[in-house]
Amino acid sequence: MLNSRIIYKIFVFLFIFISCEKDDKIPSYLKVNNVNLNYNQNFGSITENITDVWVYIEDNLQGVYEIPVEFPVLEEGIKNIRVKAGIKANGIASTRIQYPFYSSFLDTINLVKDETIEIFPTFSYNDAFNAIIEDFENSGTTVDSTISSEIDFTIVNEDENKYAFAEIISPLINFEIATQDLTLPQQGSPVYLELDYKSSTEFLVGMYINYPQDVVKSELVWVTSKQDWNKIYINLTQTVSESIGAQSFKVFINMRRNDPSSNEEISLDNIKVLY
Repeated sequence: MLNSRIIYKIFVFLFIFISCEKDDKIPSYLKVNNVNLNYNQNFGSITENITDVWVYIEDNLQGVYEIPVEFPVLEEGIKNIRVKAGIKANGIASTRIQYPFYSSFLDTINLVKDETIEIFPTFSYNDAFNAIIEDFENSGTTVDSTISSEIDFTIVNEDENKYAFAEIISPLINFEIATQDLTLPQQGSPVYLELDYKSSTEFLVGMYINYPQDVVKSELVWVTSKQDWNKIYINLTQTVSESIGAQSFKVFINMRRNDPSSNEEISLDNIKVLY
């Protein structure tokens, strides 16, 4: 027969186990397969590369999730939900942020234990910001080849979409374009470059900082090559804010032919400076 000490231990174990089972909450589940971006004529094309969602329920952060995702929520009943769009700043996975130029998605949902609710976040550009856009759809452009460039770009019309294209052919080496002079806010105000591209080799994005007596070239991000169209968001905020006394800025894109045995190509579209 079991002695009293063993029976007591079994009783305590069963009591703790049953109590824990009662205390365990059965979660609800949220599912996000994809997101959308609304068109706003002030911000041009709606190409996007939103990779994450930042999910808030009743203004409490539930987590940051790479989409597509299904995740548990220890809440139930009718709740206010807010979703913010997340991107990889400078194309780097370790720099995932809430993109400041997209407004939040707001909704009310009814969470039920052990059931999954799918939401379809739709974002828009925030009208509190401004954008300087070059989509190569109009006559004339706001970007041009610099004096450092050995070639110019051409405008290609493909599937009713126009974009800039350049090819560096031997013995030429260097291609560079830059925006017009830009007056941008400082003191930490967010400034970003959005860029659609495909390229056969890496290329450099940076800024020319125009001071009254000097021009400083600042190299910011090396962008990896992509065979298919890709979108990148490049953070210009720190460079702009630290350039005390600058009168204006130019964003430049530079590509070099480093392999003597091959030509290099680059295509660019939807160049946007947002601030």
